[in-house]
Amino acid sequence: MLFVVPTTLDILDVIAEPTRRRILDAVRDGERSVSELVDEVGMHQPGVSRHLKVLRDAGLVTVRNDAQRRLYRLRPEPLRALDEWLEPYRAHWAGRLDALERHLARTSTPVRPSTTPSPKDPR
Repeated sequence: MLFVVPTTLDILDVIAEPTRRRILDAVRDGERSVSELVDEVGMHQPGVSRHLKVLRDAGLVTVRNDAQRRLYRLRPEPLRALDEWLEPYRAHWAGRLDALERHLARTSTPVRPSTTPSPKDPR
């Protein structure tokens, strides 16, 4: 089977839609039929089928026929490519947050809980 490799931006466009993310969540752990996805997503079959076509065209799901049913499952490769693309951003922000944590530890004074109730405290 030949797959067109979508770009990272194509994948982001596809998964930006909440219903498609719910479908991906549903097929993450195994194959699901269209009727199972209709129940899971809470949308009529034609709408789910339209979203499945977009996910299939983006290479995020595959389909196989099982008698009268069509079974969909996740193709993780495009998501791995997206994860690799995001990694430098995660590393950047992790470093920034670590620096913020160090700064706050250096410059803040601990707040001790007061032992006497404030006038607004109904205790």
